[in-house]
Amino acid sequence: MYSMTGRGGGPSAAAGAGDEFQPPRGLRGLRGIAQRFLTRTEAAGAAEGPGQPAGQGQAEGAEPEPAAVPAPEAQIPRLLQQAAAWSWRLLLTALLIYITFRLAVDLRLVVLPFIAALLLTALLQPLTARLKRAGLAPLLATWCTFLLAIVVIAGAITLFADRVSADYTTLAGEVTKTAREVQRSLAGAPFHLNARRLQTYTNELGNYLSQHKGEIAGTVLAGGKYAIELLAGLVLMLFIAFFLLKDGPRIWAWVIRGLRPEPRRRVGLAGEVAWRTLTAYVRGTTLVAAIHALFIGLALWLLGVPLLVPFIVLVFLASFVPIIGILVVGALAILVALATKGWVAAVILLAVFIVENQIEGHLLQPLVVGRLVRLHPLSIILVLAVGAIVAGIPGAIVAVPFTAVITYAWPVLKAGTRAG
Repeated sequence: MYSMTGRGGGPSAAAGAGDEFQPPRGLRGLRGIAQRFLTRTEAAGAAEGPGQPAGQGQAEGAEPEPAAVPAPEAQIPRLLQQAAAWSWRLLLTALLIYITFRLAVDLRLVVLPFIAALLLTALLQPLTARLKRAGLAPLLATWCTFLLAIVVIAGAITLFADRVSADYTTLAGEVTKTAREVQRSLAGAPFHLNARRLQTYTNELGNYLSQHKGEIAGTVLAGGKYAIELLAGLVLMLFIAFFLLKDGPRIWAWVIRGLRPEPRRRVGLAGEVAWRTLTAYVRGTTLVAAIHALFIGLALWLLGVPLLVPFIVLVFLASFVPIIGILVVGALAILVALATKGWVAAVILLAVFIVENQIEGHLLQPLVVGRLVRLHPLSIILVLAVGAIVAGIPGAIVAVPFTAVITYAWPVLKAGTRAG
């Protein structure tokens, strides 16, 4: 039988050995909870402020904790933060647009024919679709439309160059005759200007027209670098237009096939609206341009103004640059009428231009082009100015249809639903 002080390791033996008393596990847990509670109480007291006595919340001599400093972003007004966020995004967007335009300028021999091919395809695509509905095979319908476009373009270029060369002699003679009549009028009452000086100016004008006949009447097709660029661009435009007519929907489907299903659906709907808008704009503008050329050409023919066919072609092409194009060509035609037929013919032609412009703005544009691509005149002026500054005449031609396409396709792209 073992005694309490023996080897059995009882309580007496443990105390005699000098070991610390170890409380049971449950008591140790309660003591830990109590210590954590006291620690939290002291921390809360220290945060209440200096009005407390020493030892409650903060020991004497201890340094006060520093107050929390707000983040730098919290000190900036919210409006200024939003303005700064928009500013760098706008700057980045402007930089990307600038780089894109620079690349387009450097690659103009590809970009310009591609844009011209898009416009030509938008004009010819309804004819191709009608031939397909009539029973022709897609390839045959494309070839018929394409060959018709080539014949019309080649015929217009040939006729333009031929009539400029043929009518230039008449123009020079009419200008000289009119200058002499003006000279006689200014030399008499009530002006009494120096007849000798007026004769000198008249002779200089006639000599200038005779010496620069090759430069004015000989078109851009006669020379070097520009002739090669123009010919290459024309061939590339026709090549691109042919394949857009033939495989346009398949090419578009291939372009957007890498997108996820929902973005692909949205882009597809926006593409349909964009193409419909572009087609309506090009067809309507072409019809309006033809009416312009018909009426102005009839007026020029009745007045007997030379360069009739070149002016008809120029009026037709100028109608694709809204407002500005017809003003420039109209001013040129009025100057030629003034120089060849006198001020009465010039005033009549000016009246014809004014009346015809009013008919276009209040009747032709609403009825022919329609409300689908109707833009405010102020927006047209602004986008024309931007397009002309950025890319010259091609930029002015493309600016309005590009704006119309973006205006009507962007809401469809955002909403993801077809426009009503």
